Parts: sequence; structure tokens; C-alpha cells
Amino acid sequence: MRESNNFNTTRKNPIVLLSPLDWGLGHTTRCIPIIHELLHQGCDVIIACNSTQKALLIREFPQLTYEPLTGYNLKYGKNRWGTIVRIILQTPKILTKINTENTWINIFLKSQAVDLIISDNRFGFYAPGIPSVFITHQLNIRTGLGKFTDHLAQWFNYRRIKNFSTCWIPDYKGEKTLAGRLSNPGNLPAVPVQYIGGLSRFNTCKDRTATIDLLIILSGPEPQRSLFEDQLLKALKHQPGKTVLVRGLPEGGNSLVSTADVTIYDHAPASLLNTLICDSALVISRSGYTTVMDLLKLGKKSIMVPTPGQAEQEYVAAHLHQQQLAFSVSQTDFSLPDVLAAAKAFAYQLHSFDMEVYKKTIGSLIGQIRNAGR
Repeated sequence: MRESNNFNTTRKNPIVLLSPLDWGLGHTTRCIPIIHELLHQGCDVIIACNSTQKALLIREFPQLTYEPLTGYNLKYGKNRWGTIVRIILQTPKILTKINTENTWINIFLKSQAVDLIISDNRFGFYAPGIPSVFITHQLNIRTGLGKFTDHLAQWFNYRRIKNFSTCWIPDYKGEKTLAGRLSNPGNLPAVPVQYIGGLSRFNTCKDRTATIDLLIILSGPEPQRSLFEDQLLKALKHQPGKTVLVRGLPEGGNSLVSTADVTIYDHAPASLLNTLICDSALVISRSGYTTVMDLLKLGKKSIMVPTPGQAEQEYVAAHLHQQQLAFSVSQTDFSLPDVLAAAKAFAYQLHSFDMEVYKKTIGSLIGQIRNAGR
């Protein structure tokens, strides 16, 4: 074991190395409350990420150290099956990237001592001798290719997770869950598992009157993000009321001009997006898990449109619809006037979730690291 892999015995502040997966920005944004709590606990935090992730995080944490780490940069199809096939064909690339990030972290640790590693769904982001956390809400992976393939994916998932010290699940154990069977499978990984509750960077809405009729939050991989955006822009030409469109492009994109009825943002920092959601009567978004956690924390009525071909999003949207926590519809069946009418008649059953659980989990772990360094 390298000397750098021992617990720190001389420095005052524990050093945490954190890296989120780059499949969309959801993994990155759900790490924001974790980073805030690590800083609150007196940790020095280093972020390993690509340029897009850095562009988002540096707005929230300009004081942190950022290390360049390439992402998986997966390509997606223009429809459900196109996406599934392309992901399957990119499996060798995924395995190569896992090995690459594991090589990267071991080289990095030769020059930088670290007390804790936190990986949000990066399978190769761990090192022997250092406490390491793997964050995922998908233990029971849905591939969209049937039960046999789902079981095979879970086997691979658990085989990789066992390289970490512990696994954090951003959900709740039991019946009232955000991700259903995805996060509450029949069998758990062979490492300690902790349910840390939902994660959201947002502050709860307090006594706000809706001034925005419809908020649309776009996110996720291309080309589906742009395809859905084009579909929505055509429909919004005939949509009455005040609408706000957040395009989910932190590095900017082709210029779109706001109109009297439609306000457009390429990207909305956390504080602005928090305000926009609180001021909205209804939100249309993908059913990416981070967006789900944000909207449920804020108690907002939503219409979830899963990214075609992402079986996880399709399952989460269906689960939330069945629980009456959100209205869901496929992108193929999406018609703005029809969907708005259906959502208006939908019997939403929103209730509060405790989204402060993770703070206790982080505090306990950092306490253990401090005690080990004495």
C-alpha cells in the first residue's frame, strides 16, 4: 500500500476527492449538496471532472480545486431502440473508460494525499487503502432488454461496487421511495449499504404565488435534448400564458431569443432555477433522477417525459405516475395541449420527503476519518 493511501495524521482538514459521472448533468448537480456538507464539515474538496461539469460546478464552488478527468462521452440514438443499440455497441468503450479512470486516480494519488474518495457512479474511481464511497440509485438496473439482461447488468454492477468501502443510495428504504425497485432490490451488494435519503441542492418554497404558468427544464444527452427542444418550441408558439424554458446548456448553445410570452435561458444557476421552480404552477422535465429529487423536495406538480431509450428514466417516470407523484408521458406520445389537459385532471398526491438524511451520514463518516487520523 502506498504511503499516500494511509489516513492523514498531520493535516487538520480531511481531503476529499470527488468525481461524478458525466452521463448528463444529473450526477453532477446531485453532488452539490454533498459538496456543501463536506465543506460544512471542514473538508478540503477536490473535484475530478470534465469541462462541462466544471462549467456548472465552478459557478457554485469557485474556491475549489478542479482536476481534468475525461468522461465517457457516450453517443445516443434518435429513438428508443437506436439509443439502446448504441449503448450496447459502446460497452467496450465503457469498460475502457472504467480502467482509464482507475489508472488516473492511482497516478493522481502519487502526488496528492487523500483521505476519502467519493464516486458518483464512476466504477473505476477508487483506490486500495483509502475509504471510498460509491453513490448510485440503481441497484436493480433496468436495461430495457428483458429480465435476463437486467440480471446480467446487476451482476456487473455489484461486481464493481464491491471494490468500494460503502455504497450510498440517495433514496429511502421501504415502500415510500423515489426510485421504486431500482433502489430497493431483493438483494443488496456485498458492501455496507446506506440509504441517505433524497439529494437536492434547492431550498424549499415558502408562501410563493405562481407567476409562471409553465416551466420547461431540458436536460440529458444529445440528440434527444435538441429533438425534444425543437418539438416544444413549435408547440410554444401557440401556448397561452407565461412560459420559461431552461435549455440545460451550461456552456451555451445556438442563440434563441425570448419573446413576450416565452423567456429562454441557456442555463440557470442553482439559485435562479430554485426560484423559477418555486414560482411555477407546473413543470415539464425529463425523469432524470436528480430532477425528480429536486421537484419532489419543492413539492411541485410535474410532467415527466423520459429520454427515449433510457430504461431507467422510463421506469422512474412510470413509478412516479403510479404513486401519483408526477404525471408521465412518452416523448413519442407528447402533444403539449393534450398533455397539459391530462395533467390538469391528474390526481397528484404530493407529500414531503426528508432530504436532510445525507448530512448525518456524511458527518458520521468524516468523524470516523478524523478519529482514525488522531
